[in-house]
Amino acid sequence: YLRGQGKLNKRHAKWLEFLEQFPYIIKFKKGKANVVVDALSRRHTLLVSLRTQILGFDNIKEMYEKDLDFASIYSSCQQKAINGFYMAEGYLYKEGKLCIPERSMQKLLIQESHESGLLRHFGVDKTLNLLKENFFWPHMRKKVQRHCLRCVACLQAKSKIMPHGTYTPLPVTSSPWVDISMDFVLGLPRTQRGTNFIFGVVDRFSKMAHFISCHKVDHARNIAKLFFRDVVKLHGLPKSIVSDRDTKFLSHFWRVLWSRLGTKLLFSTTCHPQTDGQTEVVNRSLSNMLRVVLKGNHKSWDKYLSHIEFAYNGVVHKTTNISPFEAVYGFNPLTPIGLNKGKRDMIFKEGDWVWLHLRKKRFPQKRKSKLNLRRDGPFQVLQHINDNAYRLDLPSDYGVSPTFNVSDLKPFVGASDDEDESLDLRMNPSQEGGDDGRAWTKGPTTRAMARRLLEDLIA
Repeated sequence: YLRGQGKLNKRHAKWLEFLEQFPYIIKFKKGKANVVVDALSRRHTLLVSLRTQILGFDNIKEMYEKDLDFASIYSSCQQKAINGFYMAEGYLYKEGKLCIPERSMQKLLIQESHESGLLRHFGVDKTLNLLKENFFWPHMRKKVQRHCLRCVACLQAKSKIMPHGTYTPLPVTSSPWVDISMDFVLGLPRTQRGTNFIFGVVDRFSKMAHFISCHKVDHARNIAKLFFRDVVKLHGLPKSIVSDRDTKFLSHFWRVLWSRLGTKLLFSTTCHPQTDGQTEVVNRSLSNMLRVVLKGNHKSWDKYLSHIEFAYNGVVHKTTNISPFEAVYGFNPLTPIGLNKGKRDMIFKEGDWVWLHLRKKRFPQKRKSKLNLRRDGPFQVLQHINDNAYRLDLPSDYGVSPTFNVSDLKPFVGASDDEDESLDLRMNPSQEGGDDGRAWTKGPTTRAMARRLLEDLIA
């Protein structure tokens, strides 16, 4: 079927052309007999986990056998997968999530997901969702709840409000940034730039928020400029705006502006902020995160607004079950906890032969034209500086430092064993046809070989 297809699109034709470079025979094999599986017979969602570079988890391999939760499953999965559990490179996985034993790194992972980086002390549900994306262990929710209840920073910074009664919700929106709400966070200390207010704008559909620092004396015209600069340029004009009865929102300029733009203004009841409860909740979350982050340095809160906005928009919202970023853009941006996801480790040893990628900025003479070769070599690795840097045996006429990042290197595998002809690695062969006086041998070109060839050419 693979070789007898009548119609091929460009992608399939490219794959088929690549496969035809290799000698292969297609044979049918029953699923029961297919014990040694490959990537083509696995779910594509599991492949990311199999290629993920796992750093700092080596000690848990030895703890599976003694763990009360995973000992029996670990022994059963040595031969085949059972109930979603499977082995990969010595680690135990459940449906693509790394299994963490009881007395290993569970507490550290919970602490990192709740407190460090851009995560900013969110509650139980958001911390749990972050952990469930990559890890698995029994009773995860119970342990996350215990950690969040004992978090000193949360106990000191967060307020506790239990709403009473029922409310009449606002109409449900149909698309992002069509119906929004806005409010001010007051009572903040004046920063070095003179700002003492936060102008918050929240999308009622995706729950995405933008936090803009401003001055207390800013009138409606300046607030409108901030709104167009930071919100309209990204999301366009809204159809309706819900706000409280602040003097800036009740001003003649504000009403006339939005009336001419076709936007409907909705005002909350006096002394009843529950009308726009969503924005009030966002303001409370913003205040909690500011108290946790600042820890006494109160006059620099405006420097952290962009980080807090990124953190707020990057976690899963309980109402939508997805993050605001995903609701608006369709994907979640990278965070420090997921930077290594999908990365592969490439380690070279001293004495290995590698191809060198000729970057245009570093090798301008060798990349004058788009038709020039992109790689040169092979060159021998002289020193393994670290996992990301290597020193090569680079000729002095190249005129650059012989130290290169691992991303510029590719392993040299040489010619295939069944090839009869010698492999010519030269970028500029001396003859277009026939054989040279000294034939090339299979393998990489050394300095001694190059020197002998130069002597033959001169002779």
